[in-house]
Amino acid sequence: MDAMDRSILKCLSANSRCSATEISQTVHLSVAAVIERIRKLERNGIIRQYTVVLDQHKIGNDVTALMEVSLEHPKYYDRFTEVVNATPSVVTCDYLTGDYDFMLRIQTKSSESLEQLHRVIKNIQGVSATKTYFVLKEVKCGVSAADDV
Repeated sequence: MDAMDRSILKCLSANSRCSATEISQTVHLSVAAVIERIRKLERNGIIRQYTVVLDQHKIGNDVTALMEVSLEHPKYYDRFTEVVNATPSVVTCDYLTGDYDFMLRIQTKSSESLEQLHRVIKNIQGVSATKTYFVLKEVKCGVSAADDV
């Protein structure tokens, strides 16, 4: 991967619907070359998917929370991740080092639905502790780190 690939990734990170023509004008490369590079990035697994960033408030999810979760033992990892992956309100789950094992990002309709989800997570076998934070305001949405590639 070279600087040109990084420039193409930066364009796609800003707008995954950006056309090859628009990208070619930005990076000063032919449309055919841009298309070939994108296909190569996809084949090599560098581009894993194209996605949409939703305005959570406009779709009715007025509560964003971060939840740290600890497990009693690593043997509970598989069951915990199964439940989290099956829970639509959990939009991201990261496995961590440090005091807690996981950090969940939760988007939900209300504090009541967050409370219900909290009970579900606390009842997963092996969960020993949680710590939940309400997000007051999203300052930066980190969809990609194309500049760091």
